[in-house]
Amino acid sequence: MEIDGLKDYELEKYITDIMLDIGVPAHLKGYHYLRDAIMLSGKDMEVVSSVTKLLYPTIAKHFKTTDQKVERAIRNAIEVSWVRGNAETFEKMFGYSAQTGRTRPTNSEYIARIADKVRLDVKAM
Repeated sequence: MEIDGLKDYELEKYITDIMLDIGVPAHLKGYHYLRDAIMLSGKDMEVVSSVTKLLYPTIAKHFKTTDQKVERAIRNAIEVSWVRGNAETFEKMFGYSAQTGRTRPTNSEYIARIADKVRLDVKAM
């Protein structure tokens, strides 16, 4: 099955489950921006290679805010999940975690890795 064959709410629920497992707090604005970024990237991986020109402006338009605020909120959500999140899940998904002494992944690395996992999991269904 392709990711386009999945209903948006099913995809959103699946991504939400992953994000909560990693430890992204749902009360942060970046949580919602991140979920949209992963959904958009899962449907079209090209947007990950151009986060500042395609991804952030698309999300900013959807939420009626600026690209800079989207980038900052996503970075903050990733930082919070990196420090306080589930290290075991990070190890499985990224191959490293904060406890191994590595720095957190960049916004685009984080989004791309989760979007890729979602795409692969959907294909396996």
